[in-house]
Amino acid sequence: MSKVITMIPVRLAATRLPNKPLRDINGKPLIQHVYEHVKAAIKGDVCIAAGDREIRDVAESFGATCVLTDPNLPSGTDRIATALKEIDPDGTKYDIAVNFQGDNINVDPAINNRLIKIIEETDCDLATCGMVFKTRADAENPNNVKIVMGLEKGETQGRAVYFTRSLAPYVRDVEKCPYQDYYHHIGIYVFKTSVLMKFPQMGEAVLEKREKLEQLRFLQNGCHVQALIVDKIKLIENAPADINTIEELEAYRKLGV
Repeated sequence: MSKVITMIPVRLAATRLPNKPLRDINGKPLIQHVYEHVKAAIKGDVCIAAGDREIRDVAESFGATCVLTDPNLPSGTDRIATALKEIDPDGTKYDIAVNFQGDNINVDPAINNRLIKIIEETDCDLATCGMVFKTRADAENPNNVKIVMGLEKGETQGRAVYFTRSLAPYVRDVEKCPYQDYYHHIGIYVFKTSVLMKFPQMGEAVLEKREKLEQLRFLQNGCHVQALIVDKIKLIENAPADINTIEELEAYRKLGV
């Protein structure tokens, strides 16, 4: 059986919602809600990779394992790779690492169990997921990242060829490709730990810099990325999946959870 650890990267420096991880939601900080959801849903250990001492202190106060990392690390993937190296320096304690974002309060952590299974049953280096776009406007929005992959009708899993902010792939033989043929990337990742630990040493890739998408570093370094298309990701459908603004914070508080 694979040895799994879920890493939750967290830092305070959010431009739209300062101190976001420590914001109170009905008696608990945001990061505690996320930690408890993960702990209940995903097998294995859980560790918070903190970019600030304040986060570490709060995490330890509710009993979480926490590693303090450099606040200036360039990405969440760099943060969890650095924390994992401290926990498992020789790479023998864990086989699989889950990256679960620290603001994904309403994303179902159980999706990661399906991605863990993909890692265990295929030769891929990392697994991620996406959803079919619901509107063409959403598909054309450059803030919504697209997974480029060739799935036949009825297939729900395949190898990711590229990730892009552009509308892709281009379909030449029809005037307008239906939006259902485009896949919205959901930033959930499960890695082989051996691959994750190499990430900081890979160096920023050319395409990564152009698209501002760190997952392209894996592709440009020859990694096999497998993607699963899912029907839903939320625990509560009428609430935001994650929290980035004060409005989303208030919307979640009103749920009373």
